[in-house]
Amino acid sequence: MRPDAHVACAIVALATLLTTATPVFALEVRPTFVAAKSRPKLPAMGPSLRETVKFDSVEVAGTVIIRKDTKSLYLVTARGQALRYRISVGREGFNWTGEVRVGAKQEWPEWRPPAEMRIRQPELPAMVPSGPYNPLGARAIYLHRNGTDTLYRIHGTNDPTGVGFDGTSGCFRLTNTDIVDLYKRVEIGAKVVVE
Repeated sequence: MRPDAHVACAIVALATLLTTATPVFALEVRPTFVAAKSRPKLPAMGPSLRETVKFDSVEVAGTVIIRKDTKSLYLVTARGQALRYRISVGREGFNWTGEVRVGAKQEWPEWRPPAEMRIRQPELPAMVPSGPYNPLGARAIYLHRNGTDTLYRIHGTNDPTGVGFDGTSGCFRLTNTDIVDLYKRVEIGAKVVVE
């Protein structure tokens, strides 16, 4: 039965109850359609794995440096200092290095798996709408090279255990708590160095 048919049935049932001699308070009323029950529980934002650390770099404040070998993302905050975030990195065959820029940022982004990913995993949809069930999590930072989207992202995850290992298709994944923090600090156009 369609959801709108359930609603119509509920209205008819309620009208019938109101026209009977039986007091309404004596009747047990159960909703006939509850979409929320069929959905999984909203995920937690996850712990913050961020810490302020000493960090020697020639890069200016606001630069992001990703060190895949230590699964760490550093945001340079001052000379000799940075915020370090624990991340997941690309699995074998999906590692890359180089310099890119923050080309865009999005809160609760939609996810459109790249064509190459959908060839490898044909069960993936063409698009997953924004929201707490999206694999990009609460925020996404889009990485561009020479003004062109690389299709790689720095993003959150709705699975707090999904951070700290080699498991992505080339993106860099933080807990939702940490990506919300990083998102507020990183500017469009900021340099991102992937080592």
